[in-house]
Amino acid sequence: MLPQTPSPVSASPPLHPPERVKRGRNLIFLKDVAALGLTAFGGPQAHMAMMLRLLVDKRRYLTAPDLLELTALCQILPGPTSTQTITAIGFRLGGPNLAYLTLLVWMLPAVSFMTAAGLTISYLDKDLVARLVQFVQPVAIGFVAYSAYKISEKVIHTKTSVGIMVVSALLVYRFQLPWLMPILLLAGGSLTTFRYRKMPREQTIPLQIEWSNFLLWLGVFVSAALLGSYTKLLPVRLFENFYRNGSLVFGGGQVLAPLFYTEFVEFKHYLTNKEFLSGLGLVQAMPGPNFSFASYIGALAMRQTGSGMSGQLLGAMVGAAGIFMPGTLLIFFLIRFWDQLKRYRVIKASLEGINAVSAGLVCAATFLLYHPLPETPVNLSLIVATFLLLLWERVPSYIIVGAALLAGVIF
Repeated sequence: MLPQTPSPVSASPPLHPPERVKRGRNLIFLKDVAALGLTAFGGPQAHMAMMLRLLVDKRRYLTAPDLLELTALCQILPGPTSTQTITAIGFRLGGPNLAYLTLLVWMLPAVSFMTAAGLTISYLDKDLVARLVQFVQPVAIGFVAYSAYKISEKVIHTKTSVGIMVVSALLVYRFQLPWLMPILLLAGGSLTTFRYRKMPREQTIPLQIEWSNFLLWLGVFVSAALLGSYTKLLPVRLFENFYRNGSLVFGGGQVLAPLFYTEFVEFKHYLTNKEFLSGLGLVQAMPGPNFSFASYIGALAMRQTGSGMSGQLLGAMVGAAGIFMPGTLLIFFLIRFWDQLKRYRVIKASLEGINAVSAGLVCAATFLLYHPLPETPVNLSLIVATFLLLLWERVPSYIIVGAALLAGVIF
């Protein structure tokens, strides 16, 4: 009698319960990121408000001070602040693999929308688009106001913090300069650094800095410039253009507009003034990162090659890769040793000032975003209603944004 052959063993061993839990949490996190990518209107400040509500208050992936700390860290770096922040959260929760997936899920809706706009811009009715999103902006301001209130409540605990927050808000409101934000963050941190003796001592370990991502960022920067100059291929030159802008711009998507206009409209003539302004208006009405504007410009720039829709799709992908890659590589470089660095009492003391400046920036953003709006009872009512609904904590963010879009369709 032949011995019984053992039953075939599964190729992958069963997951241990903690790993199953971790994988399930990561999937829930990616679903939350997708919801934000589809509903986070209004730029970085509104994005942070929605992250605060969903990722901090509801899911508790991190605390409010942690979110402010990461946002401040990203504001000091060049690149898209909200994209770097949510990527850094993914890195903390699940390492590089989850961070890359987070980046992809977060940027995909906006990049897809703006790519489609680049392919069909000649057929879109700009006035109709403006009417459809007319109620989204006041709702976004309500989110920013809620964020300012909640952040101030959670991180402002001393008279020094109050003073730093108020001064920062006034300066940003008065002088709307992109380089002012990183300077204020560094100055605020410096002011509270001198209180480091009041901080409890923690066991510190020597800094272990991994330079690979920084060297990769620098290598791509130099290689793209050399390849673009040598090959003269338009996709390569586009990648270099967007990578250079993504590496050098501070202050978010609003700062990109004048840079892109000068380079791609006035100097290189890749698109017309009307096409540029139409795309700029569209990206303000889209959810997700404003840096997705690069995919729109990339799609239009490739028209001159005569390669049709496939060439334009390549241009959109090159634009998205070039604009998002540098900020991602830089935050990956810094986030790996940030937790070690902030164990030092001097760094920990500086976080009080950095968080206070961050709160001041959000307070200033509330008023800066409100001023361009027509001062109508409807807009003011929408801001107040959004703020109160968020305080009530019973209505999901995407329902509020969806209702604003539906109102635009009806009215």
